[in-house]
Amino acid sequence: MIDQKTHRIVLRPLQAELVAPAGAALRDLLFAQGVEFPCGGQGRCRGCRVRVLEGTAEVNAAQRERLSAEELASGWRLACQCSLHDDLVIGLRQWDAAILVDDTPFAFQPREGFGVAVDLGTTTLVAQLLDLRTGCVLAVRTALNSQARFGADVMSRVRFAVVEGGQPQLRDSIRAQIGSLIEQLVFAAQIPGAEIRKVALVGNTVMHHLFCGLDVEPLSRYPFESPHLGLQALTAGELGWKLQGSPQVHFLPCLGGFVGSDILAGMLATNLGEREDLNALVDLGTNGEIVIGNRERLLCASTAAGPAFEGARISMGMRASTGAISEVKVEDQQLRCRVLGNVPPQGLCGSGLVDAVAAGLDLGRIQASGRFANGTGAWELSPPVALTQGDIRELQLAKGAIAAGIRILLERCGASPREVTKLYLAGAFGNYINRTSAARIGLIGFPSEKVEAAGNTALLGAKLALFSPEGEDGSYTRLRSRTEHVALNADPSFQEIFVEELAFPQGTHA
Repeated sequence: MIDQKTHRIVLRPLQAELVAPAGAALRDLLFAQGVEFPCGGQGRCRGCRVRVLEGTAEVNAAQRERLSAEELASGWRLACQCSLHDDLVIGLRQWDAAILVDDTPFAFQPREGFGVAVDLGTTTLVAQLLDLRTGCVLAVRTALNSQARFGADVMSRVRFAVVEGGQPQLRDSIRAQIGSLIEQLVFAAQIPGAEIRKVALVGNTVMHHLFCGLDVEPLSRYPFESPHLGLQALTAGELGWKLQGSPQVHFLPCLGGFVGSDILAGMLATNLGEREDLNALVDLGTNGEIVIGNRERLLCASTAAGPAFEGARISMGMRASTGAISEVKVEDQQLRCRVLGNVPPQGLCGSGLVDAVAAGLDLGRIQASGRFANGTGAWELSPPVALTQGDIRELQLAKGAIAAGIRILLERCGASPREVTKLYLAGAFGNYINRTSAARIGLIGFPSEKVEAAGNTALLGAKLALFSPEGEDGSYTRLRSRTEHVALNADPSFQEIFVEELAFPQGTHA
């Protein structure tokens, strides 16, 4: 029998059941079940909407501001604003997210023992256990980043760390989570007594600082530069990890500002610094990171694209998980929407957003300015999911920032898009985005045959780093020393080019 001071929560369609104390925050209970909190639980967005099917959950001013009267009457609530005061049956909007891993073969010099490569992303984590003698991956584990309940994007977490004094909480949370993932890897590979020689981690600059316990305050203000971008070497013991052999834990160095070691790892994975011809690597995320160059010269930059590519700040945005419209096509002047999981649509993820706007441009529903041609405020894609004027604006801001960054780096290289042999799109979003749609909205101004989805280059680069010599002779150390960081926020032409790139390319529609 359940104590009167506790309540039961039944989650549908998972049919999972939780028991928690009265007064517990739903944010803490539902994060592990796939509910996201893009604004860090501040009640400023609608990303954590859940539907109360049975029971009572309170309604406050933040929810009245963000949810319509009809939504509230139908049981929709912002989970970040609710506490547990009743037995509840809750319907979840999203669950069962796919996380991009890597199984790319690579050349290596055999070593003794075992190693772990970790891609520490803002949203997701991927860890792989390798036999360093054979290069074989023995086990893989993925998870949502436990820090996400404090905000979906890096600046929300920087704000939590600096303004609310939450940096120790963010540091301890991610260290414990990665330590647990490594223990799971060892167990899954059935090598409980084996010694792990090295752990190589990569991530963006904020993840680098939060994991390593470095002050993120310099990243919260102009010029957004930190004096602590280099390789961070720790031991498992310092991190509280109980691993055989107390391996060295290396978080690879960042390249500058908001260009992290995940991009350095991507450069390793794509061999960008060894090529004679001009190539580019672009990671489309909240902070769009760009590298252009060859063995003669390498330039990198980051630009604040915002979270639109990840479904955040979109009226019905969600992660690329079950229920998300991930693909929109025009067939016989009608929209055809693909929904992940083959279930009724619940929201729109980043790739679906790009497709939807491209389709709207082709159909003449959306003008080059981004305005709806008929003056309406929304366009229904597949009930109940609709695209709003605000959604289009968010995408314009994101794509304009990326396109402007690419233009400026190309200008500094003295090159045009035609001279780029290959553009690699890194990360999950780059892997799933439709290249034709990306070109139609002006996000990627390159012919589709030059654009290649490169997969999880950050994880592949982390695996390569496991085999790299230490110190100045390390391949990633040499590559970093040859890469010039361009601060776009200090470039006098950035704002003008950014405004130019906000508009969508002119095109004909049927």
